[in-house]
Amino acid sequence: MVEQTAPQTPNPKVESRRGQDWTFFLVAVGLLLVLNFVANRYFFRIDLTEDQRYSISDQTKNLLTDLKEPVQVTVYLEGEFPAGFRRLQNSTREMLEEFRLYSDGNIQYQFVDPNTNTNEQARNQFYTQLAQKGLQPTNLFAQEGDKKVEKIVFPGALISAGNKETAAILLKGSQAAPPEERLNQSIEGLEYELASAIRKVASVSAGRIGVLQGHGELWLPQAADFLGTLSEYYTVNRVNLSQVPDLNNFNLVVLLKPTQPFSELDKYKLDQFLIRGGKMLFMLDGVRASLDSVREEGFLAFPYDLNLQDLLFKYGVRVNPDLVQDLNASFIPMVTGYMGNQPQTQLVPWRYYPLISNFSNLPLTRNLDAVQTRFVSSLDTVKAVGIKKSPLLWTSQYSRKRDSPVSISLNDPRVDRDPRLFSQNAIPVGYLLEGKFQSVFKNRPVPAGTRIPFQAEGKASQLVIFSDGDLAANDVDPRSGRPLELGFDRFSRSRYANKELLKNVADFLLDEKGLIELRGKEIKLRPLDKAKLREERTKWQAINLGIPLALLLLFGVAKFWLRKRKYAR
Repeated sequence: MVEQTAPQTPNPKVESRRGQDWTFFLVAVGLLLVLNFVANRYFFRIDLTEDQRYSISDQTKNLLTDLKEPVQVTVYLEGEFPAGFRRLQNSTREMLEEFRLYSDGNIQYQFVDPNTNTNEQARNQFYTQLAQKGLQPTNLFAQEGDKKVEKIVFPGALISAGNKETAAILLKGSQAAPPEERLNQSIEGLEYELASAIRKVASVSAGRIGVLQGHGELWLPQAADFLGTLSEYYTVNRVNLSQVPDLNNFNLVVLLKPTQPFSELDKYKLDQFLIRGGKMLFMLDGVRASLDSVREEGFLAFPYDLNLQDLLFKYGVRVNPDLVQDLNASFIPMVTGYMGNQPQTQLVPWRYYPLISNFSNLPLTRNLDAVQTRFVSSLDTVKAVGIKKSPLLWTSQYSRKRDSPVSISLNDPRVDRDPRLFSQNAIPVGYLLEGKFQSVFKNRPVPAGTRIPFQAEGKASQLVIFSDGDLAANDVDPRSGRPLELGFDRFSRSRYANKELLKNVADFLLDEKGLIELRGKEIKLRPLDKAKLREERTKWQAINLGIPLALLLLFGVAKFWLRKRKYAR
């Protein structure tokens, strides 16, 4: 007899649960497909850091989305580095990845180690090529195991698009700052350095700069590097005020160390240009002095008469007829003795060449290295309705002013060494003036010979003034007659940030895509307390290792107890 089993009837609860599981699975897959579709069509990123260190600005996004051709970025920061340089390396890679995403792939980048070639001659030739393209090497001392090794690194990148190529220096900041702080300053400026270089090779200049002539101003070769740097980004023209009816064709007017007085008509053209919204950059000397004129027996330096005092006074600033001395100064060669018939020279600090390392926190001067000045005067501000006055540069705390006429002698470095004589602190030598300027010709007759209709007040504008006409003057090689890089001191072989400062000022005044605002980005350093770290090292190691293991063990015990309780029923 065969025993027959009754057919099992489906369990409604099991079937219901199975249907719910399938429904949940299909809904989850559908949501993933929808999210993937939305993510592909609408790109976005979220930065939850306090200082927004992983975000790029709207100005940079606009620049990247407007790219019409691919841009190749080659970064020479590949290899093993100490922790500080690894931060710069990783930050550069993260920044370029952001650039690539926002440019829709038009930014392509690679990291190259310049030290990979084992052939010493070929490696040195490659180093020379990089230096000729504007990437200066840096000696990096690193610890590899028990050995200290020295590496040559090129903390920069070459950016190219089409037939254009430029260098971006990634290690910036003040050399006087501690290494960690300088690297942090470099990371803060990464976006600006890379975006500015990309703009240089990928876009067409939109700003027009007029460099004034006709009053004994600087020109080639003394201002060759400054003018060449501006020409890489903007359209630069030489303009003689007496030969043009107005300055309406320019966005920015630059005045470089005039030595002859301005006529009332020329002054009127400047005034009405500023009133109508034009931007100005003035570099003026208050006193007529140069190193070539100084002798051991002494030289009297008298004030310039440029006929611009009333113009500047109306705008809210005054260039004083004095010279500033500073114990923090650059060097000049001086004969200190003779060996036979051969003079023996030595570099001595020349206190009429102050080194400026005190800057405002504005984007155009933030995180700059030292700036070299020569025979600089002091600046004062005066009342000007509606004008905001922001100091940009100050001398050190050990400085003083000498009123004209000033007696200058090559023997000055041998005397006046007492720091108590240099008791004036932070003398301003640069200002930014902003607002709606009042015309100096208000309630005065308009000069004859002009067709410019008079306007007493107009659009808001900006004027940057430095009381050193040589701020944009480069040295000239005495043998070849070729201009040297602006900021390079041929005596001490030091490099100063004059070119970077003036380039920032031009970018700020012309507001090219607002990129200069990127220099205001701040990333806070949060260093560990090393002394406390040594004292509490064992405790925190135990906490970091013990707590996760304890939590894992607690979770396992709880899971076992719950399962036992469930199935024991």
